[in-house]
Amino acid sequence: MLSPSPVSLLCALLLCLPLAVIFTISTPSSPSTTSTGGVTTIPNITTTNKTTVNPPPTVPPNSETHNSKPNKAITVPPPPSLEEDNDDSLFQLAARVNPNPPVTPNKKLAFMFLTAIPLPLAPLWELFFNNTPKTLYNIYIHADPTFHYDPPFTGVFARRVVPSKPTRRFSPTLISAARRLISHALLHDASNYMFALLSPSCIPLHSFNFTYKTLVRSNKSFIEILKNEAGAYDRWAARGADVMLPEVPLDSFRIGSQFFILTRRHARTVVTDRRLWSKFRLPCVDRSTCYPEEHYFATLLSTVDPRGCVPATLTHVDWRGRHDGHPRTYGAAEADPGLIVALRRARPRYGDDGTNGSDVSVTKRRDTFLFARKFSADSVGPLLGIANDVIFKD
Repeated sequence: MLSPSPVSLLCALLLCLPLAVIFTISTPSSPSTTSTGGVTTIPNITTTNKTTVNPPPTVPPNSETHNSKPNKAITVPPPPSLEEDNDDSLFQLAARVNPNPPVTPNKKLAFMFLTAIPLPLAPLWELFFNNTPKTLYNIYIHADPTFHYDPPFTGVFARRVVPSKPTRRFSPTLISAARRLISHALLHDASNYMFALLSPSCIPLHSFNFTYKTLVRSNKSFIEILKNEAGAYDRWAARGADVMLPEVPLDSFRIGSQFFILTRRHARTVVTDRRLWSKFRLPCVDRSTCYPEEHYFATLLSTVDPRGCVPATLTHVDWRGRHDGHPRTYGAAEADPGLIVALRRARPRYGDDGTNGSDVSVTKRRDTFLFARKFSADSVGPLLGIANDVIFKD
């Protein structure tokens, strides 16, 4: 057998060296693993007693979250949460209830509060409901679970929170929250006749007795329905040009206050709808014109049953001179008898699109406001001071 020459040994060594380098790079030492509850956990790799944390990913300037202009980002909300699908069974159950008015002599009002904060004006509402038979009303609260409620809901509001989900502006989540409230109110009590959506900054402008008699006498919903509003096209196209078609043509698109009072029949219409909701649940691409909660309900009821609606809200709000998406807030210094009287005397704005043009009863109506917003938390003291002598004195 021939012995290898020095030259052949050198060639073999040179051939094996790259393989050794590749093997060394591709097989790092693995950290030890632990198993807890069937889940394998890899501990953090540390250097000089500091945990290594991966930096957040960087979005390139030409990403879809930016426009062509540098340093001006467009915030695009995420697609509708899959959690909304969990509401389908709730809506399906609520859609099966009897839409006809209750035959009981004690028709009930459903007061539905949509909030993400404790109810700062709760003491005033406690007086409003004080000494009122429970056979005449129900209270329901949708409370965003991502917020801490301290103090918690007490008194007439105790144990009135329905299963709730997070809400945020410029998204369809506020519509979803209102639909949840309506669904629970429909399923909870067949005696619920009228369904009033309220905010935590709302106050009553009259006594419960006055409010109750006003609403149970009505067989129509009170919901603002406006067509010829400035910026209507931009709001309609907030999800993209023609995205709302064919379900919601521009000519059918309406704008109105987020806060309304619905009959039982219309409450059931809201939870039954799938067609228009399939469009309004889509995320907006233009946040500056994205107010779906001000569009969905007005458009739906204007499409389905305009004659069954008084096209006005009975919740007073002052938008004069406001351009930031928030109405005027009344503070403690303004909460006096003169303000309450002025809010009562104001005439609601009725729909101007001609939907009810031949309905003389609408053009000549002068309904009184039953509620008003927005009132600051520090206004509760002055409001309590004039509650019995002014607010609840009819």
